[in-house]
Amino acid sequence: MDLLETAGHLIRRMHQQSTQVFVQRTKAAGYDVTPVQFAALDVIQAHRATDQAGVAEMIAYDRATIGGVIDRLEQKGWIRRIVSERDRRARELSLTPQGKRVHAALLPIVEDLQEEILRPLGGADRMSFLKLARRVVGP
Repeated sequence: MDLLETAGHLIRRMHQQSTQVFVQRTKAAGYDVTPVQFAALDVIQAHRATDQAGVAEMIAYDRATIGGVIDRLEQKGWIRRIVSERDRRARELSLTPQGKRVHAALLPIVEDLQEEILRPLGGADRMSFLKLARRVVGP
C-alpha cells in the first residue's frame, strides 16, 4: 500500500491546503482568525444565546478545547459571555458589535475562498465532491 495515496493522508493534505488558503486570505484582509474561530463566530451569529458546549457540537469540535477558542474570541472583543437566565451555571455567547462587524467582513471572504480551495474541480465534480464529503462526515 502507498500511504501517500490513502484517504487519511489525502484528507490531511486537503485540510492543510484549505487552512493555508483561509489564513492567507483572511490575513491579507487584515484579520487574525483561524478557521475554527470563524466557525465559532458563524455559529454564535446564527444561534444566539448558545453556550460553549452548543458551539462545540455544532462545529464538531472537541468540548475540552473549545474553551480556548472561546477565550481568544472574547479577548479579541468579538464575543461576550452572559450568565443564562434559564441556567445560572451556563454562559450564553453572543457577538459584540465589533464581532458582528468582523463576521460581516469575513463572510464574503470565506465564501469567495471556497472557489480557490476547489479550483482544480469543475462544477459537476465540485458538487459530487461536496456530496461525497458530506456522506463521509455524516449528519
